[in-house]
Amino acid sequence: MARENILVVEDEEEIQELVRYNLEKEGYGVVCVESGEEALRLAVQESPNLILLDLMLPGIDGLEVCRRLKRDAATGAIRIVMLTAKGEEADIVTGLEMGADDYITKPFSPRVLIARIRAVLRRMPGSTEEDEATAIRIHNLVIHPGRHEVLVDGQPVELTATEFRVLHVLVRRPGWVFTRYQIAGAVHGGDNVVTDRSVDVQIVGLRKRLGSAGRYIETVRSVGYRFKE
Repeated sequence: MARENILVVEDEEEIQELVRYNLEKEGYGVVCVESGEEALRLAVQESPNLILLDLMLPGIDGLEVCRRLKRDAATGAIRIVMLTAKGEEADIVTGLEMGADDYITKPFSPRVLIARIRAVLRRMPGSTEEDEATAIRIHNLVIHPGRHEVLVDGQPVELTATEFRVLHVLVRRPGWVFTRYQIAGAVHGGDNVVTDRSVDVQIVGLRKRLGSAGRYIETVRSVGYRFKE
């Protein structure tokens, strides 16, 4: 059973109770609050493993809560999953660029909610060495990070070094949406100036080289890219 503690920030009572019920059923410890002010206070007091944060809140909205949490050394490492309404693409982009880890749009399936939260909580610091040593198998692909080798249907695929790093970023977190800035930062490092267009070009080339498996790299309009779960 899960043991992580989750702070749910949601002012709609029905959604709050739905989320609480499903998280507690999975074994998570759950604390619910209804405002951004309460969220900021409890984030410091409780140090939850993850915050499920609605963007539309009374008083301080979710984006401002996210910004303050990520700028505070005491709370900056807490994982944040945003709850958003459809049509809030600009807010999604802003939240991800502020450091939020993922987002879920309303209405949502409880099963999807749990899966996404589990995926976020699996992102443990210091896991790079383990990732490098372990082959990643998904759909009809096998990716060997240490060898820089990719197989599609058992056949090797030639990728450039940059294309391989882009693929590796995406496949380590299936279903996870990465902004172009996040992809560029992971591939090139924070000191490099990389345009949105250059990331798009790498994605186009990667899809082409992967052939039939290229369809698993999905474009999330106005946000970025993800690798299909």
